[in-house]
Amino acid sequence: MGIFNSLNLQQKSETIKHLSKYVQKELATKLSDAELVEIVERLDPDEATDILQLLPEHRSKLIIAKLNEQLRNGISLLLKFDPDTAAGLMDINYIHINQNDSIASVAKQVKIHEKRTGKTPLILAMDNGVLAGYLPVHELGFSGAREKAAKYVKKIKTIKYTADTEEIIDIFRKYPHNKIVVLGDRDNVLGAIYSDDVLKILHEKEASSLYDFAGVHDEESVYDSIKNKVRYRYKWLIINLGTAFLAAFTVGLFDETISKFVLLAVYMPIVAGMGGNAGTQTMAIMVRGITLKQIDLKTMWRTLRSELGSGFINGLINGVIIISIVYIKDNDWKIGLILALAMINNLVVAALFGTIVPLIMKKLGKDPASSATIFITTATDVLGFLVFLGLATVLLG
Repeated sequence: MGIFNSLNLQQKSETIKHLSKYVQKELATKLSDAELVEIVERLDPDEATDILQLLPEHRSKLIIAKLNEQLRNGISLLLKFDPDTAAGLMDINYIHINQNDSIASVAKQVKIHEKRTGKTPLILAMDNGVLAGYLPVHELGFSGAREKAAKYVKKIKTIKYTADTEEIIDIFRKYPHNKIVVLGDRDNVLGAIYSDDVLKILHEKEASSLYDFAGVHDEESVYDSIKNKVRYRYKWLIINLGTAFLAAFTVGLFDETISKFVLLAVYMPIVAGMGGNAGTQTMAIMVRGITLKQIDLKTMWRTLRSELGSGFINGLINGVIIISIVYIKDNDWKIGLILALAMINNLVVAALFGTIVPLIMKKLGKDPASSATIFITTATDVLGFLVFLGLATVLLG
């Protein structure tokens, strides 16, 4: 808070809009109404709305009442919509022009808007009340003053105001561009969504996936109390404890082998660690692909082949290194070979389960990030120890 207070007003407004929702809420709660009004008035309506939605309703209304009329009207409009829809994400910085207007007339309208808001608007061209497209701002400087705007109007994608974030991401992925127009029930223009808004959505999704991946609740933060941290995490830790016992049981099946060849116990953590890390790498890629709708169970085969091939080759590379190290350190090529073979097996297992399990969890309606990691870790630990100690029993016994 001290660092934030040391910034000037412009720096505060630029900083707060780039912070996480949790930190925004913390700052907004500690700022006085007067300070918050000064900061919010320097933000776009959609950015201001995002921050005000984090406050209690009574305080949010109090802040809105103190804002300038234009911003107040914009925020009031955006607050009517679900924040997770196109309408909740849109920017309302735009102007309507008639596509038969002259370039000089359009330039005049843009200057009026800029003088009133301090921002250059998106110029939307209308034809008998229907959206015809948009006029790139740079055309105002390169076109003749008497030319009709229609000559330079370009098509622009549209989306209904009720569309959810998945639809928004999908349309930006299918049609690469930097903006889409949001339409109301009567195909009237409500606002526009820009690519940076979509990037923000993707970053939030990735952050959420990372939280789930670690077994941490998405509402948990570094400032939470001990009680909240325990409440958010204990279930995952109990489940992981159960899988750890399963791995321990597997190891217990080979007590005699381990007691004869104590060196095996020294290298067991390598088998588990490498398998777990490889599974984590594959799963991270799969969760991202699922989030972006790039892959599902029907289209996974190409990815699965690539992951299995990668796991096998990486296993060979690390296997050669392991044999060399074990032979130099312990002068025992057999244990080095056993460890290398177990490594190849475990990296292939990690690739297999890291690819398939997240997709199965998604198909079952479960969050792949939060549920898959337990099964992947269990598979690499149990099968890794089973192969390592099984080979040792056969080859060394």
